[in-house]
Amino acid sequence: MKVMNKKKVLIICYYWPPAGGPGVQRWLKFVKYLPEFGIDPIVYCPENPSYPIVDESLISDIPNEIIIIKQPIKEPYALAKLFSKKSTKSISSGVIPKKKKQSFIERLMLYVRGNFFIPDARKNWIKPSVAFLSKYIEEKNIETIITTGPPHSLHLVGLQLQKLNKVKWFADFRDPWTTIGYHKALKLTKSSARKHIALESEVLNSADHIIVTSNHTKQEFETKTEQPITVITNGYDSHSVRVEEKDKNFTLSHIGSLLSERNPLILWQVLSELINENSEFSEAFQLNLIGVVSDDVVSSIEASGLNNHLNIVGYVNHEEAIKYQMKSQALLLIEIDSEDTKAIIPGKLFEYMISETPILAIGPENSDIEQIIKSTNTGSYFKYQDKNQLKEQILKYFELFKNNDLKVNAIGLQPYSRKSLTEKLGNLLLE
Repeated sequence: MKVMNKKKVLIICYYWPPAGGPGVQRWLKFVKYLPEFGIDPIVYCPENPSYPIVDESLISDIPNEIIIIKQPIKEPYALAKLFSKKSTKSISSGVIPKKKKQSFIERLMLYVRGNFFIPDARKNWIKPSVAFLSKYIEEKNIETIITTGPPHSLHLVGLQLQKLNKVKWFADFRDPWTTIGYHKALKLTKSSARKHIALESEVLNSADHIIVTSNHTKQEFETKTEQPITVITNGYDSHSVRVEEKDKNFTLSHIGSLLSERNPLILWQVLSELINENSEFSEAFQLNLIGVVSDDVVSSIEASGLNNHLNIVGYVNHEEAIKYQMKSQALLLIEIDSEDTKAIIPGKLFEYMISETPILAIGPENSDIEQIIKSTNTGSYFKYQDKNQLKEQILKYFELFKNNDLKVNAIGLQPYSRKSLTEKLGNLLLE
């Protein structure tokens, strides 16, 4: 679809290549396809950001013709690194140690982060961004802007630009704000907690349109605002990555971060039992962890006697992550067992879905993840109470693996393609 007179839309984001991780890919892919649907995207992002994860390979995905504007940002993480470089990197990437294992420096950093940087550590970028973009919007005659968070401070940029420039403002929430899991770990005072709630309310009730990534987040926000809300999930994109064959071992792989609270003890127990009860399984099984893994998770795995079967790969670039997805015999998807996480849909789920590798997911009951996996026939989903069923399913996968018959017959994937999702976004922006 080609449109001669495209509508200019300013996209205000923090995560942009070479930032790594799933957060950057949502708008990188939207920007890639929006011109096909009548939108001329202009990207605004920081010139000198502090990204906890870097993936240079994503730079090649940026369309050559896209206008990208960058402005300097002052962040506290450079100063924090003077106290503890490791803790700073872990906390900025979301890996927060369990409360009883936090050092004094970590407790102090979390307190300062939660109470002195509201809504987040990028708050100092709000004022200079508004000053710069207000002039830019007027000069370029831009009528529509999009802010995407976290960091949710970017929504406060949108809030002020809406007032100053009378633009139409779309607020995109990749994650919830006050109900996201790590929010509770920030050691907020009652006053700080009220400030977060007040800012969230102002954004939700001021934005012309709200975009969310899950049905549960939509339901939550509908109790807080009467503004229109549209669900546009993350998705998968076509790629040219190929692998010659699957792993020879029975590999169960997790791609992405495994935080301290995302520690499926039930899974480690089941795997330990299978190794002790089944010599064939013990000989063939390998657990791959690709990405950032907290020390708490590693300790739990070792305590379950899985040391000889554990392969910690660490962070890899996006292309390598896809190769692991395609080579593995089964893919792990773990979510914290809580009411808050029912709304969380990890970006990797959609790439898992097209990897032709069965998904083994564990999470809370009635989550958005469960609905998607079941409707697309891409794997199995279990609650944390389903130990026996989980064990049976892993054994079933293992038997199919031995017979060279461990396959996936996925259905209904097209609505989750990045291009289809971008068409939905484009239609929304042109209304």
